Amino acid sequence: MLTTEKIALFVLLFVVGVSSIEACVLTRKQRNSDTPFDWYEVWISLADMAGRKLLALLPLSLAAPVFALAWDHRIFTVTLNSALMVFLLFIGQEFCYYWYHRASHRIRFFWATHAVHHSPNQLTLSSAYRLGLTGKLTGSAVFFTPLVWLGVRPEIVLATLSFNLLYQFWLHNTWTPKLGWLEWVFNTPSAHRVHHASNVDYLDANFGGVLVIFDRLFGTYVEEHADEPCRYGLTTPTRSRNPLVVEFEHWISLARDIASAGNVWTAIRYVILPPGWRADGSGETTEALRQRI
Repeated sequence: MLTTEKIALFVLLFVVGVSSIEACVLTRKQRNSDTPFDWYEVWISLADMAGRKLLALLPLSLAAPVFALAWDHRIFTVTLNSALMVFLLFIGQEFCYYWYHRASHRIRFFWATHAVHHSPNQLTLSSAYRLGLTGKLTGSAVFFTPLVWLGVRPEIVLATLSFNLLYQFWLHNTWTPKLGWLEWVFNTPSAHRVHHASNVDYLDANFGGVLVIFDRLFGTYVEEHADEPCRYGLTTPTRSRNPLVVEFEHWISLARDIASAGNVWTAIRYVILPPGWRADGSGETTEALRQRI
């Protein structure tokens, strides 16, 4: 009988195995190119995954007590006993994921973790499981609290989120072409390449998990254009091959800005405003970068 632990192990072996095969193929294809495949990007992703697995053994989660409170005060008790209820859960989870993901790009406190996912300077399947060690400590899962408050059990909400993230594994590649009409509804490799690009015109776009309908609804969908190839990584690229630097450089930068803020309100704004914001107006937020074009 398949247990949750066995399923998790199978998924782990699958994603690592497939991403390793891709890495070997790309190494061969790019051997004589101007941009050879960088295996250090894979090692850092593997180190990130291993670190998160170890941290998962510790009872460290800001979201857990919030989920418990929401469950104790739920307004319904949802039973997934029909296709309609499963569909509604899927749409609700996708809606929450969109706002979690958008906030992770627009609020520096959450970006300090999420930037780790965007730090690879090449987009490969291994990028999918470089998620940052500090996610549980920031309480980012609280964005899914409305589902618990509506009556979906917390473990079901987290399981649904896991399936969402598993779907996104295959999106992290440069070799899948556009997929026709599917681009209008689903998050595809093409849409996700835009999301990972540091080109100014592509910044802060395509936040959906499985779907792009909320991106289209809220005006954050951007199509990949053949005349503007995606440039991967951060606007200020991460060059370090030290996993600890990759994991914590944005937290250290945030701490330095808070320490030098001069007053409490400026310190708070460094935490809650978009990455790149500076008190003296010299920052490089997405809006500032676009104004300079």
